[in-house]
Amino acid sequence: MTTHFTTRERLGHLFSLPVIVAALGYFVDIYDLLLFGIVRIPSLNDLGLDPATTGVLILNWQMFGLLLGGIIWGILGDKKGRLSVLFGSIITYSLANIACGFLPFIQSGHLDMIYMALRFVAGIGLAGELGAGITLVSETLPKELRAIGTSIVAGFGLLGAVVANFTVELSGSWHIAYWIGGGMGIALLLLRVGIAESGIFKDVHRDHSLAKGSLRMFFNNKTRFIKYLKCILIGLPTWFCIGILAMFANEFGQAHGIAEPVKPGMAIMWAYIGISAGDFLSGFISHWLRSRKKAIFYMLLFTAVGVSLMLFGPVRTPGWYYFYCVWMGVGTGYWAMFVTVGAEQFGTNIRATAATTIPNFVRGLLVGMTFLFELFKDMSIPVILSGALVGLTAFALSIYSTLTIPETHGKDMDFVES
Repeated sequence: MTTHFTTRERLGHLFSLPVIVAALGYFVDIYDLLLFGIVRIPSLNDLGLDPATTGVLILNWQMFGLLLGGIIWGILGDKKGRLSVLFGSIITYSLANIACGFLPFIQSGHLDMIYMALRFVAGIGLAGELGAGITLVSETLPKELRAIGTSIVAGFGLLGAVVANFTVELSGSWHIAYWIGGGMGIALLLLRVGIAESGIFKDVHRDHSLAKGSLRMFFNNKTRFIKYLKCILIGLPTWFCIGILAMFANEFGQAHGIAEPVKPGMAIMWAYIGISAGDFLSGFISHWLRSRKKAIFYMLLFTAVGVSLMLFGPVRTPGWYYFYCVWMGVGTGYWAMFVTVGAEQFGTNIRATAATTIPNFVRGLLVGMTFLFELFKDMSIPVILSGALVGLTAFALSIYSTLTIPETHGKDMDFVES
């Protein structure tokens, strides 16, 4: 049964405290998550480290942290509550980012190891924010407004990447940008004091006979495992576009023969401007089509066209490369919808585990995508073709998973897994 809301009621739900705080939290999360990609080259140069080899290692360690953190925070979210994850995760990544700001002042011959360790810890902390926020918002909002609400969270939150780039440019120092990110995170803790726990979670939490936060439950049932795997594969193109095409924009720029350097920081910023717009749109598209699957599928096709033009079209200036970054960003703006689908597929007792591990497994799989990208280049395959081969794999798996996963539009969230 569909409930009809007045405009005032609709706005009251969509701009409630849980939605606002989740959006601000994801804003800081994305700022800190993408900051290393933006300052990778200047920070490693300043520290006397090789941006090419050491940069990939540090990025991979951050992604390993996200993978591990996704499991830790997801299980805690179902066992202890969504709010415990929101508090714990932000303290972890904020302190790690503040510590990164002190790297230029550390006298050590092992700065590379210290940097890797700090980004690993930051990755663990950053893993909890989105899943817990989306789960809380999904369980708080009426089912008719879930898609729009989660899109507001992600659409606003993703602007953190834009602010991160401008912060680096305006502050003139990458280590100050780390301090600012950590400071914003600590300040957010004050806003979270007034948020109430999800009522749906409270009801399930009282049932001590029910298994909660069990990662094993995703693997002990064939149907549930296949559904879980498909949820992960749907998100692959998002991090292919950011982790390969944007973060290694300088390499693709050289491969296109662009005389002026293409800056990864600018590529990331323009991509996230597009992603933010796409995330706002995805919720309304899904609401209009009354389908999560159709919205994601159409956005995947739009992204594939943009990526093809970026790789094989006549890209002769940095401006054109950044234009295609915006294009693929708008297309991969289905990120919020993909995380929402992950939350909606599974019962309340393992919902936070699903919503937190799924996006972080996607982020963690960037390690595999960068490995393939580097492997293809080592085999003397041109940079553009190497990127295209990785992208083709990511898009094929994502499109198949999108078309074959159960539809969740309008699905009630008050159910459990046995």
